[in-house]
Order: sequence, then structure tokens, then C-alpha cells
Amino acid sequence: MPRPPTPIAVVINATAGTGSPPDWVATLRAQFAAHGIDAQVEQVKEGAQILPTVKRLLAAGAGTIVAGGGDGTVSAVASQLVGTDAVLGVLPLGTLNHFAKDLGMPLEQEAAVAALAAGQVEAVDVGEVNGRIFINNSSLGMYPDIVRDRELRQRRLGHSKWRALAAASLGVLRRYPVLRIQIDLEDERHALRTPFLFIGNNEYQMEGFQIGERGSLRNGTLALYTAQRTGRFGLLRLALLALLGRLQQARDFHTALALEFVVHSGHRKLRVATDGEVTVMETPLRYRSRPGSLRVITPPAPSAV
Repeated sequence: MPRPPTPIAVVINATAGTGSPPDWVATLRAQFAAHGIDAQVEQVKEGAQILPTVKRLLAAGAGTIVAGGGDGTVSAVASQLVGTDAVLGVLPLGTLNHFAKDLGMPLEQEAAVAALAAGQVEAVDVGEVNGRIFINNSSLGMYPDIVRDRELRQRRLGHSKWRALAAASLGVLRRYPVLRIQIDLEDERHALRTPFLFIGNNEYQMEGFQIGERGSLRNGTLALYTAQRTGRFGLLRLALLALLGRLQQARDFHTALALEFVVHSGHRKLRVATDGEVTVMETPLRYRSRPGSLRVITPPAPSAV
């Protein structure tokens, strides 16, 4: 496998996870230098600065850009690298770090830097909806509503993220909005009435305690999931089974795989979540997989580190 191209730049989201101490950038440069890498480290103070920073670094000739942050930061950086020769590195600094975990990246900072230094470049898939890239998943229905309500509570009431999330989830569950859509899939139109539609970039594990993990990012497919049981009690039951590790994909979810599909709605616009970020998009929503379009650093085999 090829090695990551140089020069290497690191874009750090200072708001990711628990933030960063004052001398943290210098420490990170030293950690890369210990592996013979002269990394340019740039710290952004807010998410809106990520895209212009990445564009500037690419224009200056950066061959590899390491995204330091959570899944939102990684997704933003990746959106600028898809379809190019530039390579993405992932330094997991967020709360959940789903993409890093599915790549097999260590979550401890020093070990992650070592894996980036010793890793190789591989091509992985991304998903796309109406031109917007996602590396993990996209969703319609309840989840975008929950994210919107959570952000409003954080901004207006000063709630913590987790307190706002809990309150927003209960509020949306009480309202129980129903999504009425039609999906064009494999030359057939399917009418759905569902609380949510979840679209994964490749298949997700939906059983046992490994729910939310992916076995591969290279199968060139999108995975669609809706709940078998609807209604408030049906969703509460799903949540309880997930906590107990007793979900069963065949029993609890309708599932389909597709390279591409189209979502129609009676509404001209829908809220769409992509990697945890919510935007309003005009319908129809055109989803497609872009196989092998993102070059990313994957860690070496454990014996090679």
C-alpha cells in the first residue's frame, strides 16, 4: 500500500470533545516530529472555519490533511478531499469517533499519531445526497428534528449537550412526527410511512452490543433502515432492546441495499441529517454511493506499529 503523501497538515477543531490545553498544539507537533514528520498544525476556533482552512491548505500543496476532531470535523475535511489525490488522516478527538473506530484507528492521541505515521493509504466509500458528502450516515424524520431541538435548547437555554439531547428526544417522541415518503429503488417506487429513514455508508451492525459498527467501508453500497414497529411504544421498545444488546436486524428493521436511490416527498423541502449536521434540502433527495472515492490513512497491522 502507498504511504501518505507530503506535506502533511493537521486541522484541529478546538471545540471537539473536551477542548484543548494551551500548549496542546506544540505537543502535537512534537508527537509527529518523533516519527520524522514535520506536520503543519492549524487550530480552528469554530466549525465554520474548517472548510476555508482545508481549501487554503490544498491550494498551498498539502498532500495529506489530518482531521483532528469528532465525526463532524472529519466529515467536513473529507468533503473537500473526495475525488482528489489528497489523502485524509483521522486523529480522533471527539466524543463518539465512529469513522475512526470503523477504520481501526486507536483512540488515544499518541497511539493515533503513531498509526498515522506508520499507516498506508486505502480507498474507501462515501455517501452523497444532493451533492453533500457523508462518511457515516444520513437520516430523515425524527433524528434531524431531535438535533434541531437539541441545538435550540443549547443556544437559548444554555443546556449541556447531553441534557439538551435528552429533553429534545422526549419532546420529539411526544410529538411523534411521521415521515411520508416514496423511494425509487431498483426501478420500483415504495411508499413509506415511518418515523425515520436511516441511510448508512455501507452496512451497519444492527444486532447485539455492536450496534452502530460497520464491518467494511469498501462494499460500495448504501444501507437503508426503517423500524419494523412504529408508534411511540414501538420506538421505546427499540431503544430498550438496544440498551440491553438484544436488537435483531431481521426482526426489528426493514433493510435494503442500493448503489443509489431517490426519495420523494409531498414537501418541497426536508430536513436532512448528514454525519450529525442538519441542513434543509429541496426534494427529491438523490442518494448515491461513491465507491473508493476517498483516500484515507488506515493503521498498519498491530505487529507493524
